[in-house]
Amino acid sequence: MATTEVKPVYSDEIIGILKGSYSPKVIHDRLEDYHANDIAEVLELSDVYLRRKLYRVCDIIQLSEAFEYLDEEFAAECLCEMDIRKAGSVISELETDTAANVLREIPKERRELIIDTLDAEDRIDIALIASYDEDEIGSRMTANFIVINYKLTIKQAMNELVRQARENDNISTLFVVDDREEFYGALDLKDLITASSTEILEELIVTSFPYVYGNEHIDECIEKLKDYSEELVPVLDNNNKILGVITAQSIIEVVDDEMGEDYARLAGLIAEEDLKEPLKQSLAKRMPWLLILLALGMIVSSVVGIFEHVIAQLTLIMAFQSLILDMAGNVGTQSLAVTIRVLTDENLTLRQKMGLVFKETRVGLCVGIILGIMSFLFVGVYLMVAKSQTALNAFAISGCIGIALMIAMLISSTLGTLIPLFFKKIKVDPAVASGPLITTVNDLVAVVSYYGLAWILLINVLHMG
Repeated sequence: MATTEVKPVYSDEIIGILKGSYSPKVIHDRLEDYHANDIAEVLELSDVYLRRKLYRVCDIIQLSEAFEYLDEEFAAECLCEMDIRKAGSVISELETDTAANVLREIPKERRELIIDTLDAEDRIDIALIASYDEDEIGSRMTANFIVINYKLTIKQAMNELVRQARENDNISTLFVVDDREEFYGALDLKDLITASSTEILEELIVTSFPYVYGNEHIDECIEKLKDYSEELVPVLDNNNKILGVITAQSIIEVVDDEMGEDYARLAGLIAEEDLKEPLKQSLAKRMPWLLILLALGMIVSSVVGIFEHVIAQLTLIMAFQSLILDMAGNVGTQSLAVTIRVLTDENLTLRQKMGLVFKETRVGLCVGIILGIMSFLFVGVYLMVAKSQTALNAFAISGCIGIALMIAMLISSTLGTLIPLFFKKIKVDPAVASGPLITTVNDLVAVVSYYGLAWILLINVLHMG
């Protein structure tokens, strides 16, 4: 019998070491055997007393590496528990973007004290990143990179690399500037190391390397960052000089954050809500769209009222209304989510957009046919067995349900694609506007399809009323 390997719980081991009677030196040495992420997990699990012990026994490098894995708000809380100078030392070792974001979470008085302990270069780098809004790509960059001049020889470039690597460890890609300090291109570390001293540096430089500008909005350049599998992408100012770099880890975080924000907007929220967000702010985000939905909901109710005579004659069909509404809503929301995702690419052509509409319409039609046939069979049998309906009545009603389901899903999938495309065209954020609207529109489509078919097929054709 195969046995499942149990993964060791390193956080428990570290807590055991911290609670032991070892000397600070022994604890420090033992903690060097653990990954920074494990130490970060211990910080999150421990009380203030144990955290403070960890601050004292760990060196600055151990702490700064662990802090890179912490939530920014919790990292700020930990820095507030430390000695000011040690907190400043940890901040100076963090990636510049992380340092700036953590400092934003620290109360102003203590933040100023910590900043006072930093050297002038660190203050300038952090102030630069902090000057960008959170939705600008410059707020995610770090000043940890290597830069060389394009006129250097291979030997001079190697010497410059060694000199700068003492302060900057992002060395996989070297960035090249011209005599005016403007971005010229990039150089792979491997190419530099393997080059012979007789080669010309400029022949190794990639001048078509991707780059972004610091004041570009994240959602505008996110596709550019995703399309290139570079570990580092330079961030330029408006004069084409390098301000910093975006790391691969930051690119992943940016993509995750943008996807999370888009899905939050699908629910009618402007941004993801926080547990500590004030009630007034939460209401301000939700109420505008809820009021619009209330008005649209009243329209749907009015439409249902038009078919009151149909419901009165065939009360049984009311039991299956939610089936049509839910399935139409589901397929419409799926098409909406796909379209919102695709629309993050600002370079979509009209042909590609129409291709997306055609594709989602085909998907809606295919799933509508499949589920319509299944509904026709299962609901028909259910009505015969559970409701004692004749075969004719049972399959007439289930047939109406199946056709209505197919029509509703076809139209909902098409609208789920067209509505966000329309909002994008008129310069309204499709993620914000489409989410609340599509739900109610799908309900309207489903109600008209279902009760309209019931009125035509069941009452006027088959005279079942």
